[in-house]
Amino acid sequence: MMAFSAVLRSEWTKIRTVASTTWTLASALVVTVGISAALCALFNSTFDDMPKEQQVTFDPTLASFAGMTLGQLAMIVFGVLVVGSEYNSGMIRTSLAAVPGRASFLFGKLTVATALALVVGLLTSFISFFLGQAILGDRSIGIGEDNVLRAVIGAGLYMALISLFSMGVTAILRSQMLALGILMPFFFLVSTILGAVETTRKVAQYFPDQAGSKIMQVVPGAMDSGETPYGPWGGLGIMVLWTLAAVLGGYLVLKKRDA
Repeated sequence: MMAFSAVLRSEWTKIRTVASTTWTLASALVVTVGISAALCALFNSTFDDMPKEQQVTFDPTLASFAGMTLGQLAMIVFGVLVVGSEYNSGMIRTSLAAVPGRASFLFGKLTVATALALVVGLLTSFISFFLGQAILGDRSIGIGEDNVLRAVIGAGLYMALISLFSMGVTAILRSQMLALGILMPFFFLVSTILGAVETTRKVAQYFPDQAGSKIMQVVPGAMDSGETPYGPWGGLGIMVLWTLAAVLGGYLVLKKRDA
């Protein structure tokens, strides 16, 4: 049986030599930073026109991550590609022949991909924060202020978790197109719409993205996000549970079904 360290090296080679995964990670960084910077400029120029309640709860830290809604989609695509490409190409049979231990194969792949997603996520969050604060000027906040560093690191963790969750779902579905067809509309439309409607908000606040994004807030209820029965770490904990469930489901499917 191939040693786990060899599995890690193999998965690293697979990811870094496929252009689509590399470009997807780069897109996550560029999209998040670019849109966040543009929205920070908009917030700064229109601040005086905002309703008084929005001015009072304005969160300069969260404003720095305003582009995360679109940037996270690139992380979802990355997660789907990492797992789904082998099913689509039929290479899954070759991979499992080389690594008969299915737990080693799956968790080696997830370990390498999640580590990459975390590095890119943290780089994205720190660049977004410092650039956003520079644009906000007098309305900015320092990284040494209470809970700000937690929010910045949390944004990077959020990006890694959303990617890992996507890998788990793709392993369950065993189809790149099916996973994208479910995850993209869910996070971009369904979760956002249900979270904005009063009657469904109490359910939507426990969705992985809605709960996990609380880690990026410093001011409670900022930017019309509403109050929740959990705090930033509680929200991230909910997202971790969703992610663990997806990964476990993916492992069970891989273990019980033929390639």
